[in-house]
Amino acid sequence: MIEKILIATDGSGSAREVLEFGLDLAAKQDAEASVLHVAPRVDAIPCVSFAMATPTIPHKLSEHDQKPLHEALEIAEEKSILVETALLQGNPADEIVTYADTIDADLIVVGSRGHSAVASALIGSVSRSVLHESRRPVLVVRGTHVAAEAGVPARAVVR
Repeated sequence: MIEKILIATDGSGSAREVLEFGLDLAAKQDAEASVLHVAPRVDAIPCVSFAMATPTIPHKLSEHDQKPLHEALEIAEEKSILVETALLQGNPADEIVTYADTIDADLIVVGSRGHSAVASALIGSVSRSVLHESRRPVLVVRGTHVAAEAGVPARAVVR
């Protein structure tokens, strides 16, 4: 039985579909819903340099970081679903898995942007990392507009 669902959002274009899917699932399961957004700890400073290390500064949380959580609250209100939100800083996959453990989530819902294999290898994949790191069930939602762009049917993958 699913009693607590953690929905991770990054504010991307497909995030709304992931939020709606996760919240609808929580409502159907009569489960508690928590929405998490992870902001970076540092921001890279753009510079023209041949140095190997990119200079960084600490990331200061702003309204931009809160926006995905505000969107989640709006969607939940439209659906008459109670939801808790949390904003953390750090590596997204690590923070998602740790937070899921902290709240004892029965299921983690994350989105997939549908990057190509090359792009995923270069920039990484949060959903893949969460699947790899978590000992809890993970549901990966591939949004319909992301799937349409990739020419594949929309689907959800559960591990």
